[in-house]
Amino acid sequence: MTLLRAVARPMLASMFITGGVMALRKPGALAHKAQPVADVLRKVAPQANLSPTNLIRLNSAVHVAAGATLATGHLPRTSALVLAATMPATTVAGHPFWNETDPVARKNQFTHFMKNVSLTGGLLLSTLDPDPHKPWLGRRARNTAIAAKDTIVDQLDDLRG
Repeated sequence: MTLLRAVARPMLASMFITGGVMALRKPGALAHKAQPVADVLRKVAPQANLSPTNLIRLNSAVHVAAGATLATGHLPRTSALVLAATMPATTVAGHPFWNETDPVARKNQFTHFMKNVSLTGGLLLSTLDPDPHKPWLGRRARNTAIAAKDTIVDQLDDLRG
């Protein structure tokens, strides 16, 4: 891992780990923000029966786990993709600046909304960041397919003889 990756990944992950830990400690404090998401999930999958508090716990656990794996460089692209996938719901539910009537509160929520958009962009870029010591999954799959083709061609040549 390069020095840049060794420093940048934990920096990017820090927001998710700290935020996740804080939310896990007091999920009830954020439950009201998860209520709209819980309502949508109840309509889509009524059998899931996820309460807003449990949604906060689940999201927080994902943030801590994926943030830790991103920070330590274990499955960094997968971790970044998982975190990026959680961000739209987290951002819209957590920072609905369009509902604020107070200009100061509206500006604060807008700033946090844009921070989350920026973090999502960084995470998406991280999903494309190739580890210099390991080819990207698509490249590995392609190399495996080429090797399999070459093996089959060699075996056919041996049969023809």
